[in-house]
Amino acid sequence: MSVPAVLVTEAGRRYGRRWALRHCSLAVPAGRVVGLIGPNGAGKTTLLRLLAGLLGPSEGEVRVFGRSPTDPAGLPTVAFLPQDKPLYNRFTVTELIRYARELNPRFDAAFARSRLDGLGIEPGIRAGQLSGGQRAQVALTLALAKGADLVILDEPVANLDPLGRHDVMRDLMTVTEERGLTVVLSSHVLSDLEDACDYLVLLQGGRVQLAGEVDDVRASHVALNGPADLAGALDEGPHTVVARGGRGRQATALVRLAGPHLDPRWIAREPGLEEIVLAYLRNPEVSALPKVVAA
Repeated sequence: MSVPAVLVTEAGRRYGRRWALRHCSLAVPAGRVVGLIGPNGAGKTTLLRLLAGLLGPSEGEVRVFGRSPTDPAGLPTVAFLPQDKPLYNRFTVTELIRYARELNPRFDAAFARSRLDGLGIEPGIRAGQLSGGQRAQVALTLALAKGADLVILDEPVANLDPLGRHDVMRDLMTVTEERGLTVVLSSHVLSDLEDACDYLVLLQGGRVQLAGEVDDVRASHVALNGPADLAGALDEGPHTVVARGGRGRQATALVRLAGPHLDPRWIAREPGLEEIVLAYLRNPEVSALPKVVAA
């Protein structure tokens, strides 16, 4: 069995008396593009910083490709881009590339120069003169050029206009596929991630509530509409009711299937990913997690 790119086992992180993460478990195979979604304050940035080795867990264990993220031997294999996209404002783009090359033994300066040339970003412009979209592209390029196996991006398209968001995500997916990377990127806006990611992690209240391959998440849920007298029977069957609604004689439900059998009086349809995520967010007591097994 191959080693997971990310393996988090009952991890927690405490700040004083407050737990930002608690009983957090997650396993992600290598080569996935992971969308980490959740409301503000869910613990997304804390989880990303644990994976990057910038924080240590207060309890539990975190492994990246089988190592502790704080192991110096693994530092070249992980790149982390925080939400504020820090760049030295007085450095030119050329100087930023040169500086990154000196600090990172696997840094691909030729790739960085070629990518930024293709984006029309002048090598002599200072970072402080870049537009918001250009700044995001330069910071992303430096992260991708590090030569890491895991790239961690915290809100990579935050504060960009719709065109900038689209361009950054499109370019990110192209480079990810070409270079065979594992990517974990966070957002509280599902639409930023839906077309780019093949693995979904929903974080709420400091714990993983929903995780799995995007196709599997979609396939394992069904939206139902039918007579109100069917609603009670759902609780007696093998399926998990994630959300329910309706009024009068009609009932609706979003259900995670545990088998093929549903009352034929239900009208069933495939729900969208956003519909599934919103249902879980509104019902934090319900979770759907694959079993986390160490390699």
